[in-house]
Order: sequence, then C-alpha cells, then structure tokens
Amino acid sequence: MIKQKPKIPSCNECVSDMSSLFRHLTNEQLETLNYDKSCQFYHRGDYVFHEGNRATGCYCIYSGVVKLYKTGIEGKKQIIILAKKGDIIGYRSVIAAEPFCTTAQVHEDASLCFIPSDVIHKLIQQNHAFSLAMLKLVCKELGEANNIITDIAQKTVKERLAEALLVLQSSFGNDTDGFLRITLTREELSNIVGTATESVIRQLSDFKSDRLIELCGRKIKLLNIKQLERYANMP
Repeated sequence: MIKQKPKIPSCNECVSDMSSLFRHLTNEQLETLNYDKSCQFYHRGDYVFHEGNRATGCYCIYSGVVKLYKTGIEGKKQIIILAKKGDIIGYRSVIAAEPFCTTAQVHEDASLCFIPSDVIHKLIQQNHAFSLAMLKLVCKELGEANNIITDIAQKTVKERLAEALLVLQSSFGNDTDGFLRITLTREELSNIVGTATESVIRQLSDFKSDRLIELCGRKIKLLNIKQLERYANMP
C-alpha cells in the first residue's frame, strides 16, 4: 500500500549533507528540482520498482531503508545493497536508458522522492560538477559490484558473513543496547552473503559459540570486532 506523505521534504534539507549529489546544483536548479520531483510514503514490504520495468526516473531516499536485489535461478535473491537516507536508487538505469536491473523493496517504512529521467538528464548536461559526481557514484557502484563477485567466488561463507556483519554495523550503527540498528531475517542475511539460509544459521551459531556475536531473535550484537575483521579479510 502506498500513501502520499503529508509533508513533502524540500531538496534544501538534503543538500546540506556533503555527500549529497545535489549539493553541486545552483539555487535555480534546486528550485526546479524541488518543483519537478514527487514524494511518496512506502510501507515495509512495498515495491518501489521491479527488475525489468522501464526506468522513468530515479528515487532519493529521504527516510527509511530500501533493499535492492537481483533474482536468479529458481527465484533465489541476491541483495545488492540496503539503501538508506541520502542514497539514490535506480539512477544507473536512468543514465543508461535501460530497464531497471534490480528490484527495490522497502525494508523499513520509507519516504522517497521520485525524480523524472528528463530532469536528471538535463542536470547532467547543464551542470558539470553534478555530472562528474554522478560518474564517480557509478564507478563506486561498479567497484562494489566487482567486490561482491570476487567475494562470492573466493571467500568462504564464514568470511562473507563476517564481512556482511561489519558492513551492516558501519552503515547503520548500533542501538542503545549495542545491537545492530537494522534487523534482518536469516533469509535476508543469506541473500546478502550469497549462500543457503541453513549455512548462515549454522555460521551464526558458530559465531555465537565463539562469543563473536550475541543473538536475540533477529537482533545481532557484535562482540569481537577484531576477530570478525580477521575472518572478513577485508581490503
């Protein structure tokens, strides 16, 4: 179910973040963007777009979390990224004028701003700093995709799970009790790691037995960061 969000966020609220692509826009371009975008509120489980759909625009995340995944053989999902506030999703397909290459599903209730393709294309043509920032973002995404492919091909489940837990902590932080602020099902964790759910369950149990993590239902607390880093073998 999709509902119109009562408060439409202004683009000026987001450009204050120095990591925002839109900080490169002029005041006039920001005003135009603010006018041309549309904003909606999505509940957990709602789909933003599906793999293979025509890309008519991209989405900026104002709040919440959205998971992007590809569907493989026999419907097996591979989660590519868990996008959060400030992230832009669907932009690569817009730039390439191709159908969406992933499916976007809301993981935590989210407010998203939709920016039409023609607006993005116009900004790329008119603003060199914005187009360069967009190019860097595409290259960063390509590098991350290469790392995922390498990890799945060369790392064990233990190494990949340790890395996934560390990345989740780095991206989302901990709550007041020290547990990861984001909660995932065992199936979702397996879709990030790229293995069977049963393998993730066994490895989590091993980590718990070794006192590397603490489990409380879906909640996970990292207890021994240094050992997890050694297992992860991250660059």
